[in-house]
Amino acid sequence: MQFPPELLNSIGVVLEVIVALITALLVAFWISLVVWTLKDIRSRTRDVFAWLLVMLLVLATGPIGWLLYSLLRPRETMAEVYDRQLEEEALLRDITTRRACPHCQAVTEPEWLLCPHCRTELRRSCAECGRPLDLNWIACPYCTTPVGASTNHQGERGFPIPETAPNEQPLLFEQPPGDSLPAAELVYEEPV
Repeated sequence: MQFPPELLNSIGVVLEVIVALITALLVAFWISLVVWTLKDIRSRTRDVFAWLLVMLLVLATGPIGWLLYSLLRPRETMAEVYDRQLEEEALLRDITTRRACPHCQAVTEPEWLLCPHCRTELRRSCAECGRPLDLNWIACPYCTTPVGASTNHQGERGFPIPETAPNEQPLLFEQPPGDSLPAAELVYEEPV
């Protein structure tokens, strides 16, 4: 069975057109891989040498180079790295601005005078204006009152410390040696 030559010529022309279209599509696909890879690597690094190396790899080897690049490329884009760093800085800033009780390590607020968990003194209030003051301050920054003028002193566990006048000495009770005496028999002794 013989085919007419016109039919063979038309089949040859159709095959040439199909091969030309497939070749054009493959070239367009190859170029699109190079362009996509270049855009992707530029979003992931600022290194121009890496840009050129990756572009030449994909240009020379096509889909195999693109697959190799996809496996080896940096995981995050520069924008993602920047966003992650901003989040970390915000978290660190938040952590460093939080106050903790020096005794029980519970989180406290900056305006609290004592820890609500263990009653440890965190700050004092100014005797003049009543604003909270840090324990290491020697004067109120708001009204310039010396902190020593404050009468709201508390001890380590938050309980008031009894104050004495500068010339006043504490009372001393003398107990004779031997058995303990009832409270009524204690002798008051004046300081010398």
